[in-house]
Amino acid sequence: MHCDPRFSRVREVFERNFADGEELGAAFAVYLDGEPVVDLWDGVADRHTGRAWERDTPAFAYSCTKAITAAVLLRLVERGLVDVRAPVAAYWPEFAAAGKEAVTVEHLLSHQAGLPVVAEPVPVAEFEDQPAIAARLAGQEPLWEPGSAHGYHALTYGFLVGEVIRRVTGKSVGELVAAEIAGPLELELWVGAPEEVIARTARLKARERPDVTETPAGERPGTMGAPSGAGTGATDGQSGGRPDDVLARMVQAALDPHSLMNRALGNPGMHLLKGGANNPVILRAGWPAAGVVTTARGLAGFYRALVSGDLLRQETLTEALRPRVNGPDRVLLLDTSFGLGFMRPSLTFPTPSPTAFGHSGMGGSIGWGDPGRGLAIGYVMNRMADAVSGNLRALRLVQAVYDSL
Repeated sequence: MHCDPRFSRVREVFERNFADGEELGAAFAVYLDGEPVVDLWDGVADRHTGRAWERDTPAFAYSCTKAITAAVLLRLVERGLVDVRAPVAAYWPEFAAAGKEAVTVEHLLSHQAGLPVVAEPVPVAEFEDQPAIAARLAGQEPLWEPGSAHGYHALTYGFLVGEVIRRVTGKSVGELVAAEIAGPLELELWVGAPEEVIARTARLKARERPDVTETPAGERPGTMGAPSGAGTGATDGQSGGRPDDVLARMVQAALDPHSLMNRALGNPGMHLLKGGANNPVILRAGWPAAGVVTTARGLAGFYRALVSGDLLRQETLTEALRPRVNGPDRVLLLDTSFGLGFMRPSLTFPTPSPTAFGHSGMGGSIGWGDPGRGLAIGYVMNRMADAVSGNLRALRLVQAVYDSL
């Protein structure tokens, strides 16, 4: 393990998380101005066998994938192959069905397309057939007028953006990540893991079923969760009402299996497979919204490449970070803010710095970049937690980084 003396506070927080029983296994990595300053790991990768968490132990990081998929698409924009202002149907003609002719690529990237759910249950046999799932979405009507509102496309984001990428390049997001990002940058990061990586991936431990009054996002073991920053701290004027009103609506949505929230988070349903997200089918499938297997160092290295300009031109990143939406989220009910695939400061992505961006994942994982401070951060773990405690683990570590600058 490595921790620059300037960041000793980070190591203290990391170790306290274990001492307080909040972690099973975890890793945390930080780059400052392109240089590695923190690389920590500890604990158990598999509680059943006692396998230790090693330096190269990867973990499934759920929605941290969305930022990686966005970067793949933005690289196509730089090559002149995609225009985010163009209709999706310009690249995927079948998508124009059911009144979606005017839906743009920008709408997909910023959760404005009105397609946060797959209308019909996706059978397990289709889990590794991304074009088939995308075809389901192509035939659907939007749930709201695209561009008029936003709602977290927890899983559909990946099938939608991924199909645009496939139509333009003939390749999947995972193939392009391997060839153009992870391979050249030597990152321990896979969107669709090979068998030898699956064999050493940490096994997630599902948390006990939480009290819904403490977990307004209504996440369930085996389903794709909301951003791990989601909490109950809404204030007047945020998400359209008083904190108790927002909480009451979130609790109601969490308890209702037919709510937009639960429908968006649970189809395709990872819980249909033995072991949920630990199942090789999920680890291998490479869903572009929730499919990344990575080490903390690999995730932080991805953001280091973004912040330094090695992956995208600075002007491309700057434009991608410009918030497209900010306010009440029709799926999560809390306020969210998104640029082109990246989360921006909001209730669901609280940050000490206005220049920070990234994406969190179910259970607490997080990828983080901050051009204003020269930071790149990655955190992965295998003890799943509700949105509030997951948020606190990650945020304590992130805050310790900023306190050390």
